[in-house]
Amino acid sequence: MAPTPAKDRDRTISMAAEEEIMSVLKERLKEISNKTPVDKQENVKKELDNFYRLYGKWRGGITDELIWDKIRPLPESMLQGYSSLRKVDEDDHEGISRLLNKLVVLKLNGGLGTGMGLGSACPKSLIRVREESTFLDITMAQIENLNEKYGVSVPLVLMNSLNTDSETGNALKKYKGANVEVLTYLQSYYPRIERETLLPYVKDYQNIDSNEGWYPPGHGDLYESLYNSGVLDKLIEKGKEIIFISNIDNLGATVDLNILSHIVKSGCQSQFIAEVTNKTRADVKGGTLIEYNGCVKLLEYAQVPKEKVDDFKCVKKFKIFNTNNLWISLKAIKERVVTGTLERDVIVNHKALDDGRNVIQLETAVGAAIKNFSGAFAINVPRSRFLPVKHTSDLLLVMSNLYNLEDGVIAMSPDRQFPSTPLIKLGPDFKRIQSFLKRFQTIPDLLELDHLTVINYSNLTPRF
Repeated sequence: MAPTPAKDRDRTISMAAEEEIMSVLKERLKEISNKTPVDKQENVKKELDNFYRLYGKWRGGITDELIWDKIRPLPESMLQGYSSLRKVDEDDHEGISRLLNKLVVLKLNGGLGTGMGLGSACPKSLIRVREESTFLDITMAQIENLNEKYGVSVPLVLMNSLNTDSETGNALKKYKGANVEVLTYLQSYYPRIERETLLPYVKDYQNIDSNEGWYPPGHGDLYESLYNSGVLDKLIEKGKEIIFISNIDNLGATVDLNILSHIVKSGCQSQFIAEVTNKTRADVKGGTLIEYNGCVKLLEYAQVPKEKVDDFKCVKKFKIFNTNNLWISLKAIKERVVTGTLERDVIVNHKALDDGRNVIQLETAVGAAIKNFSGAFAINVPRSRFLPVKHTSDLLLVMSNLYNLEDGVIAMSPDRQFPSTPLIKLGPDFKRIQSFLKRFQTIPDLLELDHLTVINYSNLTPRF
C-alpha cells in the first residue's frame, strides 16, 4: 500500500482539528442557549445558529478571498445612470399612491454618537442636526409628508441595537399622533471569539448590553434579524413589496419616486438595486461595486489586501462607491433567508478589549448580499443622495445656509453657484459636539465656500 503523501496527511490533520473546534463550539453555544431565560431562548438559539454558520464559513476558508486580477469595473448591463430613468409625473397622485403603497422604509439605527464625543447612552439618530431637528425627526417628517400628501401608509422600520433600542423607544413616544406606522426590531448579538482559543469566552447571555463578550455583527445581519423578529412577515402580509434601506445618518437618502417606479414597472425583476455615486477625494476608502466572476459584488476597504490599497483608492480605476442606499424585494429576502441561500463575505475584525483581551469579530455588510439576488444592478445617482453626517465637519455643512430643510428633505440651496460641497477639515478641538457648538455659536455663511480648515495652533507641538 502506497504511503499517504505528506501534503494530504497535513490536510487530514487540519480537517480533523477544524472538526474538533466546530464540535467544541457547538457545545459551548448549546450551554449558552440553555442558560438563557425561557422567554428569550427561541430567538437566542436562532442567533447562535446563524453565528455558528458564519463561524463555519470563516474556519472553512470560505471567505471568498479575492483574486485581484479578476476584478472588473461594472459593465453597462449592471450599472445604469440615474438620468436614464423615466421621470414620474408629479401630478399623477393616483399613480404615485399605488407606488408608495408597495414601499417600506428601513433605517439602520444601531449606531451611537460616540464618534462625535457623545456618551454611550445616546443613539446617533437623536443628535440635533438642523435647528432643533434630529435625524429621527427629519426621517419622520419626510415619511409623514409622503403619507399625508398621497394618502398612503408607508411604514418606517428601525433596526436598533441594544445600545439604541431603549432611548429610541423613549424618543418615539412624542410621535404618537404622527401619520407614520413605526416598527422596530433588534439586530442580533454574537459572542466575540478569543484569539488564543478561537472560541467564545462568554458563558451565558446575561447583561449582553454591557458585556464586552458580545457584539452586533454589522448591518449584514439585517436580513436574518428582520425575518426572526416577525417584522418581515408582517410587512409582506400588509401587501408591501419593496424595502428601501439606508443609514439613518445619511440625510440624502430620501424616498426617490423615479427609482421606485423603475422597480415596480419592471415587475420587480430586479430584486436588488444598489445606489452608487461618483467617488471624490473624500471617498477613497468607500466600498465599491465590482464585477467578479460575472456577478455584481461589493468590495469593502477592509477586504482589500495591503499591497492593493493604493490601487483601490485610485479614482480612475474605481470611479464609484456604495452609498448603502438599497432597494430590495421583500419576498426575495424571505426566500433567501428561509432556504439558507443568503451568502455574504465574512469580514474578520481583530480587536483589543479594555481588559487587554485580544478578540475576533465576524461581521458582514448588508450590501454584500447583492450577489444572491436575480437581476441585481446599480444606479449611479447624483451626489445629493449621499449626505452622511459622520463628523462635526459634516454637521457644520448641514447646519449652514448651504442647505434648506423642507418636509423632511434636505437639499442644497439654489443660491449655491457650484453643485459640489465644500471640503471642511476641523481640528481635534472640534471633534466633540459640545466643543464644536461652543466654538461655532453662530454658523457662518458657507454658500460660496470651497475649502475650510480650522486648527487650534496653540495645541500643536512646534517643529524647528
